[in-house]
Amino acid sequence: QVQLVESGGGLVQPGGSLRLSCAASRFTLAYRAVGWFRQAPGKEREGLSCISSSGVPTYYADSVKGRFTISRDNAKNTVYLQMNNLKPEDTAVYYCVTYRGTTCQKGQYDVWGQGTQVTVSS
Repeated sequence: QVQLVESGGGLVQPGGSLRLSCAASRFTLAYRAVGWFRQAPGKEREGLSCISSSGVPTYYADSVKGRFTISRDNAKNTVYLQMNNLKPEDTAVYYCVTYRGTTCQKGQYDVWGQGTQVTVSS
C-alpha cells in the first residue's frame, strides 16, 4: 500500500517555528509535484504551497507567504514545510498531497497523507 506520512507537528508558541516533513513509502516522490494543505475545525481545506518535481516552489498562499517555505529532498523521498513566525490562526491539521504530474496543477491530486496537528498557542 502506498503511503504518505506527515510528521513534525505539535504545540508551539506564537512566533515559534516548526518544520513539517512529508515522507513517502512504497513509491517515489521524485517525479511528482507535492503540495501542503491545512484544515482548521469548521473551515475549508486551504492550499498553502506547492513544489514541482524539479524543486521549484510554484505557489504560496497569501496567508503564509513570507513565513512558510516549501522544499524537497528527493534523495530522502521527503518534502518539507518550514513554518516560521507562527500565529494562532495557523492552528490546523496539516496535510501533504502528491499531484499526478510533475507540476502543480489544481485539482490533480493523487495520494494524501493522514495529517499532522499543529497548535499555536501561548
